[in-house]
Amino acid sequence: MKKEYLDKIMDADLVLIGIGSEFEKLRYRCEEKAIEALNELNDLLNGKNYFVITTCTNNILKESGFRNDRIVSPCGNLEVKQCTKACKGSLQELTDEEIQHIRKRADSDGEFHLGVCAVCGAPMTLNNVYTSEYDEEGYLNDWKMYTKWLQGTLNKKLCVLELGVDMTFPNIIRWPFEKVAFYNQKATFIRVNEKLYHMSEELKDKGIAVNKQSIDWITENDI
Repeated sequence: MKKEYLDKIMDADLVLIGIGSEFEKLRYRCEEKAIEALNELNDLLNGKNYFVITTCTNNILKESGFRNDRIVSPCGNLEVKQCTKACKGSLQELTDEEIQHIRKRADSDGEFHLGVCAVCGAPMTLNNVYTSEYDEEGYLNDWKMYTKWLQGTLNKKLCVLELGVDMTFPNIIRWPFEKVAFYNQKATFIRVNEKLYHMSEELKDKGIAVNKQSIDWITENDI
């Protein structure tokens, strides 16, 4: 990461980070290079007031050492299972054994079984947005903490860092980040993306568009 970007991150009072699809090429497989990049980013944020929102469902952020109370995953993650019929009260945390089983089966394109719902007897499935009856209750507490944190960024020196976010779920990161940066007069917006790096006209004076794959951008050594 170049010094000019490092300076903007380090100079900010708060840092808002969005992690997108470039960190999740295969849904349940965490690639070594992506982990390395996030480890570097986590080290950089040591001591900073930050929050991370991600569309990834592969737990890559928590495996990189980011604080659990500073992460929100609106698309779900690899920690919770739910009833396929979304029965109320069916959410359960996955065991370590189940997580390892899922990884092995996903890597080989196989199926995996997570037991049955204690309420209705239907099969259990992963609690994420790719489930047909996605139970959003699993992330709502984290979302409340995120929105409360976000309210405290107004009129603060904020660095908005968007990494590898595509247009699959633009209402989660891409559009809200643009809105946050637009209304905060002290904000700097850095958008890094291999393809969708363009900055809106409204943000041209405070936005920086980086045409680069976000994992490579973090790990490049050209300071």
